[in-house]
Amino acid sequence: MTSSRRTFLGYTAATAATIFGPSFGNIAEALQVPSQPGWYDRPMRWAQISFAEDDPGNYDPQFWLDYFKRLHIDAVTLNAGGAVAFYPTQLPLQYRSRWLGDMDTFGDLKQKCKALGLVVVARTDAHACHQNAYDAHPDWILVNAAGEKMRHPSDKDFWLTCALGPYNFEFMTSVHEEIMTKYMADGIFTNRWAGSGMCYCEHCQQNFHTFSGLDLPRTRDPQNSARKLYIVWRQQRLFELWRLWNTKIQNINPNASYIANAGGGALSELDMKTIGELAPTLFADRQGRSGLTPLWANGKNGKEYRATLGSKAIVGIFSVGLEEKYRWKDSVQYDDEIRLWVLDGIAHGLRPWFIKFDCKVIDSRWMPVVEELYKWHAANEPYLRNERPLARVAMIYSQQTASYYGGEDARAKVEDPGLGFYQALIEARIPFEMVHDHLLDAAHIRQFRTLILPNIAALSRTQCEQLAQFVEQGGSLIATYETSLYNEWGVRQPNFGLASLFGASYAGKTEGPMLNSYLKLNKESSGQFHPLLKDLENSVRFINAVNQVSITTAENVSSPLQVVPTYPDLPMEEVFPRSDSNGQPGVVVRTAGKGRVVYFPGDVDRTFWETLNYDLGRLLRNAVLWATNEPAPLTVEGKGILDVSIWAQKNSMTAHLVNLTNPMMMKGPVREIIPISAQKIAIKIPKGRTIKHVYLLVAGTNPKYANKENHVTLEVPSIALHEVIAIEFY
Repeated sequence: MTSSRRTFLGYTAATAATIFGPSFGNIAEALQVPSQPGWYDRPMRWAQISFAEDDPGNYDPQFWLDYFKRLHIDAVTLNAGGAVAFYPTQLPLQYRSRWLGDMDTFGDLKQKCKALGLVVVARTDAHACHQNAYDAHPDWILVNAAGEKMRHPSDKDFWLTCALGPYNFEFMTSVHEEIMTKYMADGIFTNRWAGSGMCYCEHCQQNFHTFSGLDLPRTRDPQNSARKLYIVWRQQRLFELWRLWNTKIQNINPNASYIANAGGGALSELDMKTIGELAPTLFADRQGRSGLTPLWANGKNGKEYRATLGSKAIVGIFSVGLEEKYRWKDSVQYDDEIRLWVLDGIAHGLRPWFIKFDCKVIDSRWMPVVEELYKWHAANEPYLRNERPLARVAMIYSQQTASYYGGEDARAKVEDPGLGFYQALIEARIPFEMVHDHLLDAAHIRQFRTLILPNIAALSRTQCEQLAQFVEQGGSLIATYETSLYNEWGVRQPNFGLASLFGASYAGKTEGPMLNSYLKLNKESSGQFHPLLKDLENSVRFINAVNQVSITTAENVSSPLQVVPTYPDLPMEEVFPRSDSNGQPGVVVRTAGKGRVVYFPGDVDRTFWETLNYDLGRLLRNAVLWATNEPAPLTVEGKGILDVSIWAQKNSMTAHLVNLTNPMMMKGPVREIIPISAQKIAIKIPKGRTIKHVYLLVAGTNPKYANKENHVTLEVPSIALHEVIAIEFY
């Protein structure tokens, strides 16, 4: 047994930290870390035109250069090589476009873009190769669990490649070196570099066995020893590849970097903390909505990326084409769908990047929409160069919980609770950020008053100690369901790691799905209802969560809600609660140290996401307001649903209000924009700052405002898509 496997199987806290990179808290404060030296912070607006194989000689480069100038583009990404080369490659196994001839499509457009002063990043594609590469190196090809080499599911002329073997480590390294040597691009960005699924090729089998002493797993059960080790090994291998490519590129051009197409939230497979340390900038490749995706999802992308990259530039890639599973890449999204997706990303710190597949424009309806967005963005650039967010509430997301507790059910058990709490915060108009669970040291969380843990089940002892210290020093905590009941490897523990904070202990079982169960309101000894029940006082009881943990509580806690246990819902004659039913507390609230703690033993957040029940949404809102217990940096009163954010810039601060009031909010595409009526705004001004001007950047007006005791109040008459309140200081 190798030493790495012995360490892994020991489940030590130190090993937990090394899965996803160095130990906690050893990088600069994430939310205020300076931008990387070099070009990375300069570009604010990006474009990508993705050459199709038949584009050489068949598209008009001047058409795109003129469009770039009208949009005030700062940077472009252009297809260079990998699956198809758009330059005269000297590598015999790199497939050249059949239309290339003696042209240099990539090089010519790159030169023209540089003449305009643009940053140029070369895009490569590593996920597929042609038959000539297969014939020379069949060991480069992805192999499935049945031992079959895999053709590309969309184009049978291609073979899928193994991301973890010599195709990437040797061949694609040569491709990147050739591109950088010939063109000295500002960076290389690779699509699908992490593979197209689990590979059982000879290299993966041998390398994994050397690492672990085990065969590759045939299960996705995260409690299987081989599966756990595979998760660790795969990440280690991919980060090794990232560092290799970056080193090779910088040996040729020290001012360039390798920028992986990587990153995301709890369900992302590569650790965001390590990505935040490696990447000088990052591109959030979430191109648009499909299926049941809320309009605020693009802003969520920005928050998740910023949780580990801090103030490094993060670019939000959006497609002008449809993002449905049927892959209609040559059609276009509707105007207002593009507008709202892009603007919600901008409101949460993403710099826009449009992508057009194929340089020959078939349907041009998207072009004036993107031009309108980019021109507004350029005109207001000083107010969009954010230095730090001012939110006092943050929600934690946990990749280790998704990997080792959620497994194949991670979307339902881990992502859905987070989506539910996210939706509740949107409806409550509470500005908030996201925090990665491997950055819980004081430097990363001290700006927040309240941390939310939506079923963050897998936490190490160190992480629990960090959260306890946060509360001891005046922070507040809200947690749901099985939070901290498992260690960092997803192994259930005898008790919650945060039991002393919760004022509750695990009673040995979980229940669910619970049918026909309720939460009954309890009055306090004063005869009043707890603030947690604001606007619910007349309900007597409302729906319970679908799943819950059995608990026992300490003496110094309050239980404003009590569970009414499941009782029959049929036959109709039996639909009544049994008088001998004494349910457990439905919530536990307490003060701890200098902070406040709210613990819900039920999955109220996940149930809210499933049902969008109004009472549960109010309950989650009230929990945040009671726990935070201070004036908010931004309050917005009025009709409709708004996604809000608040930012500080060098000499100003801004509040973004994105109007999500739309019947297509949860399922696109948006058909029309529905303006909302007047909104009353209050913004807390930092001490010592003197107001010079207040602007509405979308309306283009100077509103009347009052400034009393460091709070600016004003009214925004109406909002169609988006409004930005900019307060400029002397």
